[in-house]
Amino acid sequence: MATYLTDLGLINALGAGQKAVAQALFAAQRGLSPCDWVPGSSTYTAAVSAELTPLPERLWPLRSRNAQLAATALEQIGSTLELALERYGAERVAVVVGTSTSGIAEGEAAIQTLQQTGQLPADYHYRQQEIGNLSGIVASLTGATGPAYTLSTACSSSAHALGSAKRLLDAGLADAVIVGGADSLCRLTVNGFAALDSISGEPCVPFSVNRNGINIGEGAAFFLLTREPLLYDIELLGVGASSDAHHISAPDPSGKGAEIAIRAALAAANRALDEVDYINLHGTGTALNDTMESAVVARLFSHQPLCSSSKGQLGHTLGAAGATEAALCWLALTENLAPPHVWDNSPDPALPELQFARHNNVLLPASPRLVLSNSFAFGGNNAAVVLGDPRP
Repeated sequence: MATYLTDLGLINALGAGQKAVAQALFAAQRGLSPCDWVPGSSTYTAAVSAELTPLPERLWPLRSRNAQLAATALEQIGSTLELALERYGAERVAVVVGTSTSGIAEGEAAIQTLQQTGQLPADYHYRQQEIGNLSGIVASLTGATGPAYTLSTACSSSAHALGSAKRLLDAGLADAVIVGGADSLCRLTVNGFAALDSISGEPCVPFSVNRNGINIGEGAAFFLLTREPLLYDIELLGVGASSDAHHISAPDPSGKGAEIAIRAALAAANRALDEVDYINLHGTGTALNDTMESAVVARLFSHQPLCSSSKGQLGHTLGAAGATEAALCWLALTENLAPPHVWDNSPDPALPELQFARHNNVLLPASPRLVLSNSFAFGGNNAAVVLGDPRP
């Protein structure tokens, strides 16, 4: 059954909205800036600088930067959401979202106030940072009253949300799904990755011989998924998932779980490995991820499709990464350009050779085009998402 990513709202360190993000993305701009949150060390983060949409008064008790990121992205597709609500009815519009930080930054601020004054702020409540609150916030913001739930599988959260949303449509449980994710920067996450020796002190350079870790980012991306193309006709063709449970934080070096997810996504899409035109790599810039992922891609895709990682431009947006990077693939299809691989142009000779996209690489002049996006998370939670043109 065809399912269409019929509209997109997004915000990240490259900008707010399709036009702004696409312009910065394809111009190979970086959204990274120095950050001093790690005691005795330095790193870079990819913070959103665009103005955020305020929450309505009814949602003030749940206020957080995370919720505002979501509200800003959703506002961009408001007219398409209204069309879906009118066409299908609010009870037939579902919400599936992914996040990993939720409103932890608000909890950090509250604890700081507690340390300074001996009391928590009077207007603080733990529900501001509950992982599951994002789906309810999105439903309230949009008026959708169908099934609504939040997934949290670390860095694959919103990629898995896309798979869950497609299953809701395929099963006839909804006629449209608001699907995506949001994650906001916080000190806990940055210092947590620093404790794992995964943070780079410089702008990250995935797959480079000089790579030494990731930079953390923030952002939100939301699609309206439908069975008919209300606005755009880009299809969500398939989503694959696996859970290899190799290690709590390190990927399985064999790439077995990643390969299972990729093959499952392409099988769901009824497409072959050699039909893939572009791969959005998970590409965190850590030694373990890049070694595993490059080996899997080289092993499976002998025709060497164009590849790139967005982490050098907008950092790792964690729970929002799956939806954000699917959004970049969506922009690639609408613009017919491959997102460039932004790094130091110093390939690691120990890694298999990949065909990294350069500035202004045309994706493919003819349809149907096919793109793949990889998301690999802690605990071996792997996801792969396949997007493309409808077949003639």
